[in-house]
Amino acid sequence: MKKNIITIERQYGSGGSNIGKLTAEKLGINFYNRQILEMTAERCGISPEYLENAEENVPTSFLYSLLINANPTRAMEENLPLSDKVFLMESRIINEIAEKEKSFVLVGRCGSYILEEKGCFSVYIYSDTKSRVKRAIEQYNVKENKAESIMKKADKRRETFYNVNTGRGWQDKDQYALCLNSAELGDELCAEIIVKAFNEYNKNAPD
Repeated sequence: MKKNIITIERQYGSGGSNIGKLTAEKLGINFYNRQILEMTAERCGISPEYLENAEENVPTSFLYSLLINANPTRAMEENLPLSDKVFLMESRIINEIAEKEKSFVLVGRCGSYILEEKGCFSVYIYSDTKSRVKRAIEQYNVKENKAESIMKKADKRRETFYNVNTGRGWQDKDQYALCLNSAELGDELCAEIIVKAFNEYNKNAPD
């Protein structure tokens, strides 16, 4: 089965977003990351900042996946906390994009799980702690004395959001098609490897 969509999960400070953007540019396809949050916020009439806080809250249950599969009614959804609704709303937008666009790059937001049945080439970007802290300070303008703490909290939020919504392990590399150490390879080479692997896979995969 051909996999036309690339999804990227990444540790904080590993450069996953930049690598995703470089990959999309090399392939000449659209790139989505925070845009999903902004599209969801616009649709709901809520500020992106407010929605982002809800997105980062620890989800309350595994109800999301059950509701998605069951095509939940509005009444059912209204009873969910905002943190639960975020995943449902973002999932719908991601699926809508997948219906309209043959190929694109999506970073985060449980993309590999949401788009699994549509066929996605899943990637995990990681790096060592020292390199991630360095990137946070130099590129994200995080204060040096807070960088490691912010990194750990961000990773915890991402892991919890992913694990609860998917029932899988965010850092379980067995579920990804490709795992890359950005500190060892650099952003540019990571993007080149993703493009090469993506193209080679689809060249040999049946329709």
